[in-house]
Amino acid sequence: MNIRKISASFFVFLLVITCCFACNSSQNERIKPAPANGALSSPPASAVYSPGKRLVFPEKGAYTGAYVDFGECEAQVTLEAIEDFEHLVGKHQAIIASSSYWGEQTFPRKNLEIIQNYGAVPLLFWSPWDRPYDEERQPDRFSLTSILAGKWDAYIDQWADEAKAYGRPILVVFGVEMNGHWFPWSGVHYGANQPVTISTPQGEKTVFKGPETYKQAYRYVVNRVRARGATNILWGFHVNNGSSPPEPWNSFANYYPGDEYVDWLGLSVYGQQFPGQGWLKFHDMMDRAYHEICAIHSTKPLLIGEWGIGEFPESGDKAAWIEEAMTAFRTKYPRVKAAVFWHERWENHDGSTSNLRVNSSPRALEAYKKAVADSYWLAWPEYK
Repeated sequence: MNIRKISASFFVFLLVITCCFACNSSQNERIKPAPANGALSSPPASAVYSPGKRLVFPEKGAYTGAYVDFGECEAQVTLEAIEDFEHLVGKHQAIIASSSYWGEQTFPRKNLEIIQNYGAVPLLFWSPWDRPYDEERQPDRFSLTSILAGKWDAYIDQWADEAKAYGRPILVVFGVEMNGHWFPWSGVHYGANQPVTISTPQGEKTVFKGPETYKQAYRYVVNRVRARGATNILWGFHVNNGSSPPEPWNSFANYYPGDEYVDWLGLSVYGQQFPGQGWLKFHDMMDRAYHEICAIHSTKPLLIGEWGIGEFPESGDKAAWIEEAMTAFRTKYPRVKAAVFWHERWENHDGSTSNLRVNSSPRALEAYKKAVADSYWLAWPEYK
């Protein structure tokens, strides 16, 4: 998510975002208008949704997807931007990501319909966050404790009712990357490693207060949404590839709300995002996180809900990093059923630029285009 990118090695940065139209400053980076003939391919019959069908994850292959620099609130979704990205990389996108912030107190029906009309399934980051959407802030009025106290029941119900009315499948993440320290819903803000005793069917159990508070809020929200009949939502449990702080209490599993609350597992995997941060090798970012999250459940599909890397020639080769990642997703990590590329550029506080766009250089774009052209990467969602 553009206004809260944190490095996988946990350097702390506060980002100032520039809009998509202001970011393209060179000839190589300009996204050319989509041809008038629309999509590069026609949807197969399995990609045509009808009431009663459900989104399925592929047994073979994985969905390709993207977040396409939708502005400061990650919600300025346009068909033109999506189609431009498709023609840039040469492939239709099965998943399109955007955000829904609690501070807006709205349901993004229009955005979902744009994504639907394009022929993709929406991935929605539903974040309990108030303006200004700055990192490294303490919990605000949408704190997990206020949610659990019922303060936002009316908003949750309204959001759920509109999601139900929309009707089609939506991939939803509540409180992404809770195992970091940069969001107001992070476990570090709710007691972190303080022990607390809870009752379970097996008897009393001592757990960590930070992760336990998140789990309770996650379950509370999901239960309330389901009670309104919004069964078209597929709920994701989405962590950062590395926990910050990297301590046992902050492990992925400690935040997991339970099998009955999670339809899919999610992971953010980034390379270098900031000047001076240092090069982060793809396998160093992916290997341990993959095995840790797959250990939580043996069969639930894994979505790389965010992945990408900046263009820093003085540090390393972005094109080679992309090629390595796309090859590894396909050959080494069989649980991966989707990979959503984070296509964004922003300006940092010191005036430097972080350019994660797929076309930050001709070589980077060519590497992605060549990799995603493989038939393993599925261009359309499948409904059954």
